[in-house]
Amino acid sequence: MSYFYMLFFLAIGALMSFNRCHADPTDGFCLVPLTESNFELQKPYDTPLDQRYIYKNGAHKLWVYADDKPHNSYSHTQPRTEIRIKGLDYSSGVWQFEGCGFVPNGTSGATIAQIHGAAHGATTFILRIYDGDMRYYSRDLAATGMYDKWFRLNVIHDVDGGTVTVYIDGVQRFSTMDKGRGNGMYFKCGVYAAPANISYYMESMWRDIKIYKK
Repeated sequence: MSYFYMLFFLAIGALMSFNRCHADPTDGFCLVPLTESNFELQKPYDTPLDQRYIYKNGAHKLWVYADDKPHNSYSHTQPRTEIRIKGLDYSSGVWQFEGCGFVPNGTSGATIAQIHGAAHGATTFILRIYDGDMRYYSRDLAATGMYDKWFRLNVIHDVDGGTVTVYIDGVQRFSTMDKGRGNGMYFKCGVYAAPANISYYMESMWRDIKIYKK
């Protein structure tokens, strides 16, 4: 084999190895079609939607205040303005949420993404922003320096394997066991105030929201 061809095949092998090591988190998944009916907005029950939500230039802007009401008059939960992915509830298989998010400086103590439903508790998984850090609930650190920039978030829930894995900008940043198989689990994104240590104003923006499954 000539020196030229040896270099060529070495380069091809290196490229294939690079691609394997830097595989996209959506590889092997099938895109699930979404329509407007799959996006259900939840917001303070006594506030008009356009005072807590705007859709402009392909981006969903959602915000809430610490003294807002919950999403319905009989709830005792914290205030929220969230997109609930409707019509794609699941209890088995491998499902994935993808979206490009943006959190402005000052938003703190806000859940920006979650998997609702579990065998044990109300939620399987929550990502919160505290002072620019992204945390699993209010505990484990998933990422830092999240303010004032668009980031690509991928959350993969392997129900049968009992795991949830987080990718940010295509890089795996966090993985944990889930909280058991629930009936009717689903993805949400937006802003939902944590039980404590929250900023008065909370906001996030989302675009290019997609759902995948295996």
